[in-house]
Order: sequence, then structure tokens, then C-alpha cells
Amino acid sequence: MSQEPDQRERTEFPIERGFPIEQLNDIAEKESYGGARQWYRPIYTMHKWWARRLGSVFRAISLYSLLDDPADVDVFEPGADSQLGDFTSGAPDIANLIDEISLEQSDSLWSLYPKDVRLGDKKVLDPFMGGGTSLIEASRFGAEVHGQDINPVAWFISKKEVDTGHTDPEALQDAYETIEESVKEELKSHYKTRCPNEPDTHDADLMNSLWVKQLDCTSCGEVVPLFGDYRVGKGRFDHDDKYHVYCPDCESVVLCDDWRSESTCGNCGYEFIPQEGTVSGSKYTCHDCGHKYSVTEAIQEQDGYKLKYYATEYHCPDCEEDKSYGRSAAKGYRAATDFDIDQFEASKAEWQQRDELHQYVPTEEIPKGAITVSSSINGNDVFQHGYETWADMFNERQKLCLATILSEIDAIENENAREYLLLTFTDFLCRNSMMCAYSQSANQVNHLFKTNSFDPPMRPTESNVWGADYGTGTFESTWRKVIRGVKWGREPTDRYIEYPDKDGYPMVPRSASRQEPDTIETEPFNYPVGQNTTVSQGDVRSISATDEYDAIITDPPYYDNVMYADLSDYFYVWQKILLEDEYEWFEDDQTPKQESIVTNPFLGKDEEDFESDLHEAFSVLREAIKEDGILTFTYHHSGPESWGELLQSLCEAGFEVTATYPISVDIAKFIGGETVDFDIVIVARPAGDKEQISWRNLRRKIMRTTKQIHARLTETRDLSEANISVIEMGRAFHEYSKYHGEVRRGDEIMDAKDVVDGIYGILRDASDIGELDVYLDLADTASPSYSDLNMLVKGTDADPDRMRDMKLYRMNGSDFELLDWTDDDRIAYIQSRVNGDDASHLTALDKAHFLRYRFERGETTENYVNKWGVRDGLRDMCESLAEITGDETYRRLLGGDSSLSQY
Repeated sequence: MSQEPDQRERTEFPIERGFPIEQLNDIAEKESYGGARQWYRPIYTMHKWWARRLGSVFRAISLYSLLDDPADVDVFEPGADSQLGDFTSGAPDIANLIDEISLEQSDSLWSLYPKDVRLGDKKVLDPFMGGGTSLIEASRFGAEVHGQDINPVAWFISKKEVDTGHTDPEALQDAYETIEESVKEELKSHYKTRCPNEPDTHDADLMNSLWVKQLDCTSCGEVVPLFGDYRVGKGRFDHDDKYHVYCPDCESVVLCDDWRSESTCGNCGYEFIPQEGTVSGSKYTCHDCGHKYSVTEAIQEQDGYKLKYYATEYHCPDCEEDKSYGRSAAKGYRAATDFDIDQFEASKAEWQQRDELHQYVPTEEIPKGAITVSSSINGNDVFQHGYETWADMFNERQKLCLATILSEIDAIENENAREYLLLTFTDFLCRNSMMCAYSQSANQVNHLFKTNSFDPPMRPTESNVWGADYGTGTFESTWRKVIRGVKWGREPTDRYIEYPDKDGYPMVPRSASRQEPDTIETEPFNYPVGQNTTVSQGDVRSISATDEYDAIITDPPYYDNVMYADLSDYFYVWQKILLEDEYEWFEDDQTPKQESIVTNPFLGKDEEDFESDLHEAFSVLREAIKEDGILTFTYHHSGPESWGELLQSLCEAGFEVTATYPISVDIAKFIGGETVDFDIVIVARPAGDKEQISWRNLRRKIMRTTKQIHARLTETRDLSEANISVIEMGRAFHEYSKYHGEVRRGDEIMDAKDVVDGIYGILRDASDIGELDVYLDLADTASPSYSDLNMLVKGTDADPDRMRDMKLYRMNGSDFELLDWTDDDRIAYIQSRVNGDDASHLTALDKAHFLRYRFERGETTENYVNKWGVRDGLRDMCESLAEITGDETYRRLLGGDSSLSQY
């Protein structure tokens, strides 16, 4: 009879026993919504970094991973800097909060989430610090924190986040105002236009200059402007139901009622359909002869493209203040004038004459890589579009203004202020490049990395560099964002949700005075971020620590989701101008690529390389962590193959997984428009000795464990089946981790990938969740979304594509619509099966919707009920629909509430 592996006695951390998924998901959803991040935790919006995890997630992870000894915990009320009477150091109350945590009751420790909690004698490592979220949140607990990343840009961003805790915002503002006084008016003068209302008396500000690329027709030689459509911008104020469009005949900008339909130019009378431009997909069409040709091939053959300055977006402060002109007259669009073109040409000539400024524009060539060259990861090839150097992404007026600002930053003597100004400068490049397009529907310039790639636009947008009264991503507005981040770092606050004292809401925290959940912001904490925190640049495999860290809290690389190194070169070459003499890791022409732990088809790094690199990294971390330490991290890839690679790497390195938890976030849009809605928190500990076990016995253990977990959670917590499945998966991984490398199936040793496949099968069999169950969960959700669908299908047999084909939902643009018997497409789908050869494939939901549809139309249902009976789940389905929707007709369909059993 086999024995359980001998496990060493050690403290079990709170996060291994339970995690407050409900409360954390609630606040994480609010923090991730729209632009809320810059107000919840503005420190993380000071500079762009990719796939940032939310601060609330890592605060919760730190709280539940670091609090194991109540004797080392001090709790202060935010804003008071005095210890709370109920939470004095070493008091039994804290011990009780820790001891009470379990799968069933995971929220006792959540009462400390909004408190200023400080720990003694904890040492934390983040070896993949990226944008710095995990190390900043861990530092707020008073731990000694070390952060490291191979990417110099990530290092610089994290360094300045850490520096906020001891930075004086007034000193920074003084430095900014020095630059403002020196060059603000000069820079703004480059972005002036004649006021459309009183051109002889004053000028207006250019908010955005709109350009379009042009190519010659390869057949007739006519110059073709590359318009996908002729929209300029959505109407504002009194015209918010219209669109400004560009007339391809007279080249004026006019209003039209419907840009998708035939319109008449109000200036010249030309009739055209604004939706139909000259570019469709990868080809352009000559408006004169109708010849079609490849855009990129024409660019190569014609040695580049020409640019036409076709329109401007303006704002006139004088006319707005005067109020005799309507708001639409003070802020709007018009065709570029001769004055606008002449002004640009003057700025271009000045740039060519200002040799002293040229050193402040990067000269490096764009490196060829998985993002810059067309590959399996990215469909855009910047070289085919005519870009060879980073400077090619900017026009001459932009170079003049950007170099002017950077030269002024270089002259600032205060090193800390100079670096924050540089941080501001490189972040505001995200919307100040001829690689930025314009969003006509949102009336603003797009973020360069909207698609996490370089996507050369046919219509580049040039923004007002310093900034007008209105505008997005200007130097002025980006500076305000950075200052908010610095102030928050000195006096951080937190937000949490307080719930009504009612059934159906989490138990902690509650208030009897509340009728609905409310978001509360704490008073500022008296403990700044980044105290006792250091950051370094380097490969994780260069870490030489042994048995040193109590906890490793991190966010490791994810397979091939985002090529950070390729993208960050855009920032690196500008930062290098001021930093290469200060820090040796800014001496090269580009960021490290070959050493990055990621699959990269351009460098020939495949899945095996990723798995090998990740194993090496985890092996170094296993050496660095204490024997009773904890490794907690978030992970993004959640398919069986990726999980197998992760589990294999962890176990081979000497870790065992002890728990996993789902976190719903909605923060990362990847190439191709894919939205990933899941972070999963993984908890691991140094592994003990292993013994052999057969797959049959291990499978039995896993099935028993997951069934017990499922029963405990469904009885005590309001979690979806998908959430429960992720927690079950963590417990299944824990069971496997104890026997890794010793699991036998016949004469073969199973690797982690084989076991993960088996675990997925066990979870599917155990939960038996399909499309109909997911549909009912969505129907029971207020305003369900596609993110809700993704969350609910996780770990089940249900498939979103299959549900779409079953006409259970549809996407109307970005809007998710759940379909029922009132929808024509849904009924047509069912009707085709009722009348055709697919009647045997009717589901219980199909039958219930069909009967409900016929009932509403006054048509007979009895013959169908007699034909189908109430077997195959129809009885339960009607009961469920009636309960969820409140529509008692579903019960009456089968003869009334009490007559269901008569069939």
C-alpha cells in the first residue's frame, strides 16, 4: 500500500487556504474600467507598459501571501498613522483573522485590505517586474523588496515608480515650469491656424493635423490619396448626430447625415458615398481609371509614399469665450488651408536648419523582429510600408518640437526631475507620432499601441505637441498624469467596496446603512511606496541569491502574447539619448531580445525554448527562495498545452502548486483583437520528497479532492462553475505536484502535459457543464457581456463559437446580445430543425423557446408537448427559465404549475 509523500511541517499561508475572489473581482472590475486606473492608482499610468496587472490584484496577493505571523504585523488607520486598538501588534484578533481563512470563508483577512498594514522582517523578490505593479504593492506592506527585469525600459519605469515615495512634487513642478517658460509659446506657435470665424483678428489652436498618404496609380499615373473612407470626425454639440467628411472632389470638409449612404457635398454639390474610399484591405483603387494594386508593393516600387495635409481639428479659445459663436464654430474640423501648409513648411525648414537639435532625435535603424516584420505573430511589416529608422515615424515639425523639449529636459540639473520629465516625454510619444491614426468616432488620436503592434496608418495624425486647451496625450496633459502618480506614491490611497448587510453580498465589509454596494476611497496612507525597495536590470537567470527570500511575487512572461522587447524599442531609443552615459544597459542600439523568455518565431525560439528558459528561471527562483517561502504569481495562458508547460517547469524546478484562483480583469487586447479576460493566481511552495503512484490512483485522488472542493464551494460561496473549476484545478495540480516525475501509466512515466490533459478531463466529467448551463447563467446575469461568457465557459465543455452557431447570442459590434424566443434569428434556427432533418438535435432550450414563441402567437403547443414529452430536461429547463426570467408562461406551457408531472 503506497504512502503519501512525506511533507515537511511548515506554515500554511492564508492564500493557500482561501482567497477573496468575490470582493477582489468587484473592485478589480471597477479599477480596470475605462480610464479609472489613472484615478485608482495613478502611479501605474505614468508610463505605458504592456499587460499590466491591476494594483488591487497584487495588493490582495501580497496581503494573503505575506501575513503568516501575527506577531510581525502592525495595522494603522490610513490618515492617522496611529495603531488601531483592535489590531495592535501580536493581538489575537489578527491571529484569528488569519486562522479563520478557508475555502468556505476566505474574506476574514479582507478587512485589512483598506488598512495601512506593515510587516516586519519580510524579504520579497519580483524577478519579472515589468511595469512594477507587484513590487510597488509589496513595498506598501513595509517589506524589503527587490525587483529585476531584463528590459531597460521596464527597469526605468519601475525605478521612477519606486522613486515617487521620496520625491517632492513641487521640485518636479519647478523643473517643468522652467521648461514651460522657455519653450511653451514657441512650441505652440507651430500649431496655430487662422480662426475660421475671425481670421483677420486672431488665430486658433491646432488640436490635430490630419494627413493622408498618397501613391501613384501604377496604370494611369494619377495620384491616389489612401482613404479607407472619407470620415474626418464625428459631429459635436448640435451636430452630434452627423459626421464631418472630406469631399474627394473639391477637398473641403462638410457635414453629412449618414456617412454610410450617398451624400452631397454642401460646398460643391458632388455626390458620393463617404464610406467608399480608395483603400480596401491591402489594396488601393485609382479613382480615375479603377485600377487596383497592392499598397505595400507600390510603396516599394515608388520608393515610398507622399503625404497630403488634408484637414485640421481646431479650437479657438477666443471664440469660445466670446459665446457669440456656437460651440461647433469654436471647436471643429475644416480642410487644411494654405496658411496651414505654409506654416508646416516653415517648421520643416527650421528643423533642417537647427543642426544642434538633431542629436536629440534617434538615429538607430528599426531592428527586424517578430513585431516589425510580418510574422505569425504580427501581420504588419513596417519595412514594407517604407519605414527604416525610428525617426521615419515622425515628420519634421514633430522632430523640431520633440527635440526642443528633449534638449530642455537635458539641461535640467536635478537628476530626479530630469528623469521624470524624460518619463513624461517617452510616454507622450504614444500619441505623438506619424504612426498614430485618428479615431473618427471618438474624436481623438489613437494610442500607438492600441493593437500591441506597429500598425502603419494610411492617414497619420499629428497632434499639438505641447498641447492646446483640448487634446489627448500632449506633453502638458501627460505631465499632469505623471505628477498625479508621484503624489499618489507619496501618499497612496486604496479603494474598496462596502456592501449592504443583506443576503447575496459578501460578508466583509458590510454596512447596515447601505442599500447598494458603494466604492469607498481611504484617507492617504502615511507610509509611502518604494521604501526599502531596490530595482536592477538583468536576466532572471543572473540572480545568485540562495535561501534568501520569504516570498517571490511576480508576473512571469506568457508564451507569445506580447513581444515587449520589440515594442519597447520605440521608447528605448529616445530614452537612450539621455541615459546611455548614466546607465550601461542603455548603451546598445536596442533592448535584449535573444535572452527574453518568450516564443519568438523571428529568432527561431519555439515552444521547447520557452519551456526550457522558463524551467531555468524557476530553478534559479527555487534556489533563491527560503525552504518555507512562497511563490505567488499571475498567469495568462490557460489552455491545456500552456498549463502543461507551466506545471512541468515549476515541478522540474522543485516547486509544487498548492492553489490556483481566477481573477476577472479585462485589461489586455492582443494582436488580432483577441481579448483575454482571465488572470489566474498560482500559488506554489518548495516541494518535498516524491513517491511513485499510478495514474489510476492519482486520478482517483484528484476526482475525490475536486468533488469535495466543488461541494464545499457550491454550498458556501456564490461562485460560478467556471470559478470553481479553476480552484479545483489548483487542488488537482497540488495532488499531482506531490508525485511529479513518479506518476506511472503502465510502464510509462507521465509528464505534466499528459497529466494536465487528464485533469481537464476529470474537471469536465465532474462539472458536466455545457452550453445550456452557460446560457442559463448568462440569463441570470444582469446585463451579461462577452467577458461574462468567457468567464462562464472557462473549465467547461461549453464553447462560445458553438453557442454563437446555436443562435444563443450574437455580437452587435462590441455589444453582446443574449438571444431568446423574441429574436427572429433564434426562432429561425429552431424552426429549421423542427421542420427539417435536424429535429433529433433539438435541445431542451430550443424546445422551451419554440413553445414559448408559439404560445405568444396563439398557436397550439399541445401536439409538440405530446410529441416531445417532458423528458430530456424539458421540465427542468422550463422551470429554470421561469425562475430566472420571472416569465411564468414557461410553466404554463406544460399545463400550469401543478401539471408538469402529468406528462
